[in-house]
Amino acid sequence: MTTVASDTALPVVDLRVASGQLRETLREAAHEVGFFYLTGHDVPATLAKRVLAVARKLFVLPQADKDAVAMVRSPHFRGYTRLGGELTRGQVDWREQIDIGPERAPAGGPGEPDYLWLQGPNQWPAGLPELPAIVAEWDAALSAVARTLLSHWAASLGAAPDVFDAAFAEAPATLIKIIRYPARAETPQGVGAHRDSGVLTLLLAEPGSRGLQVRRPGHGWVDVAPLPGAFIVNIGELLEVATRGYLRATEHRVNLDGPATERISVPFFFNPRLDAQIPVLSLPDELVARAAPTDDPADPIFAVYGRNAWKSRLRAHPDVADAHGYSAGRVSQQ
Repeated sequence: MTTVASDTALPVVDLRVASGQLRETLREAAHEVGFFYLTGHDVPATLAKRVLAVARKLFVLPQADKDAVAMVRSPHFRGYTRLGGELTRGQVDWREQIDIGPERAPAGGPGEPDYLWLQGPNQWPAGLPELPAIVAEWDAALSAVARTLLSHWAASLGAAPDVFDAAFAEAPATLIKIIRYPARAETPQGVGAHRDSGVLTLLLAEPGSRGLQVRRPGHGWVDVAPLPGAFIVNIGELLEVATRGYLRATEHRVNLDGPATERISVPFFFNPRLDAQIPVLSLPDELVARAAPTDDPADPIFAVYGRNAWKSRLRAHPDVADAHGYSAGRVSQQ
């Protein structure tokens, strides 16, 4: 059985328990809520502290230093975004951030799918030379946790533990955002209500921070406070599709309405190769009866990960799309 955090009524999953119990707990936490706390993950607390410390140093850099690596300069949607520079469902989000992906050679070009432009080099602030190494260490540590979770979920749903491995081979399109939500905001929307477009998200939230809310069935919007030593984990749309709706991609948001407190968060998005198609599992009959896939013809979930990611990037950063000649109308053609 899952345990429950008293302040938020979200499940708490401990990776150290026996595999049979762990798999049942993971499956039901992701089915019932789609969000949970993860403990026992073996990611060193010292590494998490270093990540939060470098995030603090990032956001106190002079504005000119941050603007020098503005995302609008990158055809790969990498780099810094000012307060109010990103949109969710057409509304302004009030946060500043830097987007960092795997450091690879540029892709994309004539005759290639547009989503391949999402692969390329990062932009690193000159005043923070330690950032690339810390991000690389964080990416490796959380990728290992994410792979472990996927293998347990697959087994819990009657599939081979390695069923998802091929989609993540060679060049997974992980994404790390380092985000600051200010103490005082021009809008209560830190980030608007949304579901993540990929597979799996692990969130490092600064201790004592507030604002994250999850729309839990039967409970409305539920506040999700950080739990010491735990990641906050949620399911993305592609994993919901892969499990025929059994695992749920849950709406969430950051609400800045309330006491004025600054908030640092570092979400890690574990996603497959841009051109990968996640396999759809054949569930046992007893699970099929409880599955409820999301189907919105006005906002389709594409089988190829890159198409989902491209759709999200164009909507969130229209200024970047305009600067590099990308068109939102081309999403459905990829």
